[in-house]
Amino acid sequence: MLIHADANAFNKLLEGKGTFIVDFFATWCGPCKMLGAVLEKVAPENPYDILKIDIDENVKLAEEYEVMVVPTLLFVKDGEIIHRESGFFSKEKFRALVQAHMQ
Repeated sequence: MLIHADANAFNKLLEGKGTFIVDFFATWCGPCKMLGAVLEKVAPENPYDILKIDIDENVKLAEEYEVMVVPTLLFVKDGEIIHRESGFFSKEKFRALVQAHMQ
């Protein structure tokens, strides 16, 4: 499920147990829009929530997690960032990343 979130929601999830993906994006970013379309397609088949965090609305959070490029995805498992991937990629690569890092 795609969830538009803010720093509070992200921090709350980070404190708990569970697995989720964070998409740091910007509304003005072309590759972010392209990746957003990919995520919308794969979200229904993905067992993990995907938190969408707008870097312009959550500047401190983006700085805290050293997001220098958008889009940037963080793969989080039980409060630990286990993988980071930046830039646009296909739904096939997204599926491969989920399989490699989230299982």
